[in-house]
Amino acid sequence: MKVKQINSMAQVDCAEWNRLSGAAYPFLRHEFLMALEQSGSVCEQTGWTPAHLLVSDEEQLIAVMPLYLKQHSWGEYVFDHQWAQAYQQHGLDYYPKWLTAVPLTPCQGARIVIKAEGIDQPEVMQLLLNFIKQLSEQQGISSWHCLFPFLRQAKELQSLGLSIREGVQFHWFNRGYQDFNEFLQTLSASKRKMIKRERRRVGEQGVHLLRIAGPDVSDSQWQEFFQFYTMTYLKRGSQPYLNLAFFQQIAASMGEQLLLVLAVKAGKTIAAALSFIGADTLYGRYWGCYEEYDGLHFEACYYQGLDYCIEHGLKRFDSGAQGEHKISRGFEPVTTYSAHWIKEPAFAKAISQFLVKEQKAVQLYKQNAASYLPFKQER
Repeated sequence: MKVKQINSMAQVDCAEWNRLSGAAYPFLRHEFLMALEQSGSVCEQTGWTPAHLLVSDEEQLIAVMPLYLKQHSWGEYVFDHQWAQAYQQHGLDYYPKWLTAVPLTPCQGARIVIKAEGIDQPEVMQLLLNFIKQLSEQQGISSWHCLFPFLRQAKELQSLGLSIREGVQFHWFNRGYQDFNEFLQTLSASKRKMIKRERRRVGEQGVHLLRIAGPDVSDSQWQEFFQFYTMTYLKRGSQPYLNLAFFQQIAASMGEQLLLVLAVKAGKTIAAALSFIGADTLYGRYWGCYEEYDGLHFEACYYQGLDYCIEHGLKRFDSGAQGEHKISRGFEPVTTYSAHWIKEPAFAKAISQFLVKEQKAVQLYKQNAASYLPFKQER
């Protein structure tokens, strides 16, 4: 087996990559990663230098792993700024670092994709780790971080000596509901009334919602959506990570896995939310509005997604990072994982000890969050 490093998704055949990654998880598709690069959203200038790894066996591609050389920790959703500060205080460089993740996307999924049949998977993962360690020694790179892998892959990386970090997100699970009202019946009376009131209030303000499948979204609607997306960042005093070219490219190359929700009032679009459709999961990703309307954020970003999951038999709605306000609306706390290899032994030990303590706090937080779930006691 041989490992090859490439500096662009253009250097690997789309069909070959997708044969391994599949389309069930949209963010690891060649088309998605390629659009990030070709739009300039992910590049050396933005601090994300592509350095993907390919593993071949007798010229057959048997494993792929997205990899980036990072010059900062922005857009990762696993926060290690304090680690970087500790390095700096000791006269060491934390950046650049290696990062295996889907850029700007805190959604769990496979991070190392290995051919299922006839391949010794632990051997491939060990090969990749050895390759990264060798590169790190040669190029003076501090560490390797793998963000938001599934639990199984996190455990595999842990068995190779990486430290595991836990986090919490809030996901909604479809337990075979026939319609939204059946879901509401599982909630306490007060929360059921709250959600009904929020949904009713949107209509009372003269706002109605449109759900548009990706292939049916017009170019003008994409431009409208991008203005809303940009506004979300500008309101916080920052610049958006993604540009219009990125959204236009994924609309053309993988539109069948996109769902756009538009909020319309008096014939004018006033807000928009974009989700990605996986095999059994809906991923809520981007949102924006011109002005605030009572209940509109919950309707566009959550309730429309729940409706879609129920109607299409999707099992889960992953609406992104953070958001404790989701708990009262039936989103349950789930554990997320990241894996970390630190080259410097003293820091590796210190970070590992920190993660053990942090894990206890995270697990306590998760238990506490679960105690606020709105489901009826008999559930």
